Amino acid sequence: MPTQKALLVKELGKPLVLVDNHDIPEPGPGQVQIKVSVAGLNPHDQRSRDWGLLIADMLPFVLGKDVVGTVAKLGEGVKDLKVGDRVMSLADSATDSSQSGLQEYAVADVVHCAKIPADLSDSEAATLPTNLSSVFIALYITLGLPAPWAKDISNPEKLLVVGGGSNCGRLTVQLAKLAGIPKIVVVGGDEHELKALGATHVIDRHGDEDAVSTRVQHAVGDDLVYAFDTVNFPDGLGLALKSLSKEKNGKLARLVPMGSVEDTKGHELLDVLGNRHFKDPLCLLLWERLTRYVEEGSIRPTPYSVWSGLEPSVVNAALDEYRDGKKVTKPQIHH
Repeated sequence: MPTQKALLVKELGKPLVLVDNHDIPEPGPGQVQIKVSVAGLNPHDQRSRDWGLLIADMLPFVLGKDVVGTVAKLGEGVKDLKVGDRVMSLADSATDSSQSGLQEYAVADVVHCAKIPADLSDSEAATLPTNLSSVFIALYITLGLPAPWAKDISNPEKLLVVGGGSNCGRLTVQLAKLAGIPKIVVVGGDEHELKALGATHVIDRHGDEDAVSTRVQHAVGDDLVYAFDTVNFPDGLGLALKSLSKEKNGKLARLVPMGSVEDTKGHELLDVLGNRHFKDPLCLLLWERLTRYVEEGSIRPTPYSVWSGLEPSVVNAALDEYRDGKKVTKPQIHH
């Protein structure tokens, strides 16, 4: 069997190791093989390397769920893609790492692939798969809002997004605008940028919780029912919970589902579980539309940083920045 270079988690808590004899996966039915050009890294990759998050029983393991490259082979039944197409894909790492990006070749399920428009770079495309999927699940599965393409269904009047300066915050604003939500109130982030993406109000996040909460209340009033926190651990969720209506039952989705909250003030606290829901039929409908959304500008890429080389020193240094709590601009590993 042909082999390739790959970076592996061989031992938890240790740096990734480069090998040159890793099997090249062959595409099965409904799959394509991708010659990888860019692998995007996210915080969960660092937690997988160091803690074994989701991968502890599957070592050795290749990381990188954001995969961009060129179609090299077609599996049985694939009709909508051809060899040579540039694609972005979201890796399914539930059973193995044949779809992950930190290797020269990966396979991908066609239902989680989208062609990359000509005016979008590989690095820009690699900002979308994981974060867009997670945000979509948060809004339209966890919170249960009507999908952007739903017909004759009333959207909520307001949505609060905490963590607007994060890439997931930026994508939340775009999806909320795409769905036609009239009032999109965002805490944190650059006001000019977020309003250009579709936010109607951008709240300064600086100050104590009560001060920021007062600013939010001025924007949302007392009938807010839906909120999404993209960044905070339990000790930072108080702002969103305080902002929800005191008279109505509210829902807060959190993207960091770690730790418990003693006082939810009677509202539902909902964990966003991307690995559980990314194969949901609703999510597959997003992937069917993704190329068009990008072409028309409804979905735009988010900031990234370029790291060159499929090399242990490069990739481990990028993951270490997440580990060390540095301000990280999404690392894109260029092969």
